[in-house]
Amino acid sequence: MTDLLKKPFGAHGKVHDITPASAGWRYVGFGLYRLRAGDTASEVTGEREVILVMVEGKAQITGAGQDWGVLGDRMDVFEKTPPHCLYLPNGTDWQAVAETDCVIAVCSAPGKGGHKARRIGPDGITLTERGRGANTRHINNIAMEAEDYADSLLVTEVFTPNGHWSSFPSHRHDEDDFPRITYLEETYYHRLNPSSGFGIQRVYTDDGSLDETMAVHDGDVVCVPRGHHPCGAPYGFDMYYLNVMAGPLRKWRFVPAPEVEWIMERDG
Repeated sequence: MTDLLKKPFGAHGKVHDITPASAGWRYVGFGLYRLRAGDTASEVTGEREVILVMVEGKAQITGAGQDWGVLGDRMDVFEKTPPHCLYLPNGTDWQAVAETDCVIAVCSAPGKGGHKARRIGPDGITLTERGRGANTRHINNIAMEAEDYADSLLVTEVFTPNGHWSSFPSHRHDEDDFPRITYLEETYYHRLNPSSGFGIQRVYTDDGSLDETMAVHDGDVVCVPRGHHPCGAPYGFDMYYLNVMAGPLRKWRFVPAPEVEWIMERDG
């Protein structure tokens, strides 16, 4: 059994702290703070760039020598409104003071000093539909390839309606062979509505050397070091996840699993 499923270690303070060293890879880091009103959190970025995502709630944030004011207006992630985010380059620091109970994601990857600190969203982020039928889901792109906001990071939110699939048809991005495919490590921060629910995520390779199917609960993180990684939301439970990807090249190119290529060809 691989150690891909990460449970939060508590319900208050920093509840996830995934580093390249702890994950056994080279690029992606993911942290998560659950703060009560009045709590503070702070970090230095070191050699890494960071995108702070206000998943829920409001916080007064300073970073990279600037006061960014109060960020956040989405009190429940399933409102599906665009998030407030902040990009911070390597060699800086940040501090958040919670104005309300809040959830702050800390997405990180190697920084190269190529971008300045900046707010991301909510302006410019539009909820878009992707897929068809039971593969329909809705996307808030925060910092994907089309947005030149970061040196390494790719960050997006996905809302999967109950009874639907996402990150499907199954695909992988685990080889450094651009433009055919790019190597991108990835984390999934999952939320469920109702929070008592569960979802399913499978991570598997074509040769079967990795094949894990996990029940994911509200607040869990799944690490995807390689292979295909589809998610399913059972009837009755809507699924949200925040994706963080990074690798040697900031481009997202993938190869479908052989068994689903016909679906890709049909759906375009």
